[in-house]
Amino acid sequence: MEQWKRNLIVLWFGQFLVMAGMTMIIPFLPLYLQFDLGLSDQHEIGIWAGIIFAGNFVTSFIFQPIWGKLADRYGRKMMLLRSGFGMSIVMILMGFATNPWHLLLLRMLNGTISGFAPASVALIAATTPKKNMGFAMGIIQSGGIAGTILGPFIGGLLADTIGFRPIFYLTGSFIFAASLLALFVVKEPFDRSKAAEREQASVLQGFRQLIGIPQLAALLGVTFLIQFAMMSPMALIPLYVQELHGTTANLAFFAGFVGSVTGISNLVASPLLGKLSDRIGAERVLGAALIGASLAFIPQALAGTVWQLLLARFVLGIFLGGLIPAVNALIRKYTPDGMESRAYSFNTSTLSLGNMVGPITGGALSGWIGIQGLFLLSGVMLLANAIWVWMTLLRKRTVNLRRGT
Repeated sequence: MEQWKRNLIVLWFGQFLVMAGMTMIIPFLPLYLQFDLGLSDQHEIGIWAGIIFAGNFVTSFIFQPIWGKLADRYGRKMMLLRSGFGMSIVMILMGFATNPWHLLLLRMLNGTISGFAPASVALIAATTPKKNMGFAMGIIQSGGIAGTILGPFIGGLLADTIGFRPIFYLTGSFIFAASLLALFVVKEPFDRSKAAEREQASVLQGFRQLIGIPQLAALLGVTFLIQFAMMSPMALIPLYVQELHGTTANLAFFAGFVGSVTGISNLVASPLLGKLSDRIGAERVLGAALIGASLAFIPQALAGTVWQLLLARFVLGIFLGGLIPAVNALIRKYTPDGMESRAYSFNTSTLSLGNMVGPITGGALSGWIGIQGLFLLSGVMLLANAIWVWMTLLRKRTVNLRRGT
């Protein structure tokens, strides 16, 4: 088997385990705070649960560019192993927390040392043949999506079976095993002496240099808006499902199904659309997926039944499956040599920013425009982003094709 395929398989499992570990606590976090950490007031539990869950994204947003700079200097594999082994230890320590502050600080520490995902993507981008880039990006994306989808399900299942604390020990052990596998199997042809000869700009200088490239600015905008569009109505979806369903019977099931169906179609579509981008160009797939995703928000706002909402969100997931692999492939294409890891780290920071800003903005605007208005707003913003992508990527590609360059 070619080395790039070995890297892809191992890092797929790593992405899956890391993302599953990040989302596994969602179903039982309030219960963990109540039964193991001693909180009793429901309002207090809700506040702590929100803060603890967001703490990981706050520190991840801040520190990702720093790790990206070090990855360009010392290698992506080193940063991948640093993150993997570090997160496995922190995850195990979460099982020993005795009060909410311990859990919050550990979640923030986890975000600080995280970076497995951007290091994996950067390493795959550096070791995969150009003709297979879209396919590889689709596969690695599907690993993270699968972990995000199955994480809450596995967490809820294990909570009922083995209790809360053992889940942290088990998850940490699996991440450690995945990191150990990456240590021995994943290979990266990284020349440290050549990297040391390059001028090492500061994080701020690197950001200015990368954001000054119009194509990269548009791609970072895509990443932010994807997360913003997905997260802004997320907290309100159970209430929307209740309104459409008209009864409390099986409400939790339908709310969970609506929340996960987008990830299921995304998981299936990512490798297929990634492979398509290898044939027709990532720019075309990105443009079509942006327009399709923006239009897919309209039937969500107009849904009259839960099944209509499910179908609309399933279609949305298909288009989202073409967005992230195309973005990752194009980031590699337009990033100057020696700054790939930094570019992917800034992209991850942008994603974390969308995870933070989306729910806050959605909650603030919901009182004025409702969840239907949030769906339409997301669609308009993605459509505007599609125009931006056309101006910076697609139009230039069309001109170059006409010139034969």
